[in-house]
Amino acid sequence: MRGPRQRLPALPALLWLALAPLPGAPGPAARAELRVRVRLPGGQVTEESLQADSGSDCISLELRTADGALVTLTADFRQEVKIFRALILGELERGQSQFQALCFITRLHRNEIIPSESMAKLRQKNPRTVRQAEEVRGLEHLSMDVAVNFSKGAQLSSHIHNVCAEAKEAIYTREEDVKFWLEKGVDGSMFEVLPQTSDLPDLQRCKLCADRWKPCICSYTLSIEWYPCMLKYCKSRDAGGKVSSYKCGIRSCQKGYTFDYYVPQKQLCLWDEET
Repeated sequence: MRGPRQRLPALPALLWLALAPLPGAPGPAARAELRVRVRLPGGQVTEESLQADSGSDCISLELRTADGALVTLTADFRQEVKIFRALILGELERGQSQFQALCFITRLHRNEIIPSESMAKLRQKNPRTVRQAEEVRGLEHLSMDVAVNFSKGAQLSSHIHNVCAEAKEAIYTREEDVKFWLEKGVDGSMFEVLPQTSDLPDLQRCKLCADRWKPCICSYTLSIEWYPCMLKYCKSRDAGGKVSSYKCGIRSCQKGYTFDYYVPQKQLCLWDEET
């Protein structure tokens, strides 16, 4: 068995990212895409796509994980909504379809990731460099106890229609986030509280459930291996000696999430098995 590969030290962001306007750089309400090479925990290298649309005030990050899953994070700053989508390769020999889609929706806090207008201006000096996050943020464990109606999801965020199109029957959120959105005037009819262990005493975690056709609580873990989480500021001094600060780069982060959610049968959660 191969042992874990040693993680390489992170490269300073200031060496390769510039937030100052460049010749031909996107102007107001710009759309932009940046592709970076990112090292995964097992040592593999993948390409991550970062897209920003300052006109609609949203960003999107997408990468393929070591197990082949395609993970997307969409941040809708206007609606304060964060959408995670995972396209997971199915186990055909065990009766699953070619891939399984999941969507997890949570509240977006504005200090989690850099603004869309800053993301649209990012540039890298050496596209071949393999990036690794400067800061590893703690794993967040979330109980997704509410289902979201896909046909009504546009009231929450217009991006749900496109991002979660393959996951129409598997869109989840949290009751505490629902309360926040209801206070903002979102229609509550799009939400449905899912069964929990307190409602069904026999409801087990899927990794402990022997019957593939029984309902259970599934867990899925994903990680955003590299994303711009904070802006960096540099100082300059003018001819009169006055000091001012300006945006000169970003700080990169890595963050993992574990989502627990109800499934009507373990067959929809075969990756979550006791080893």
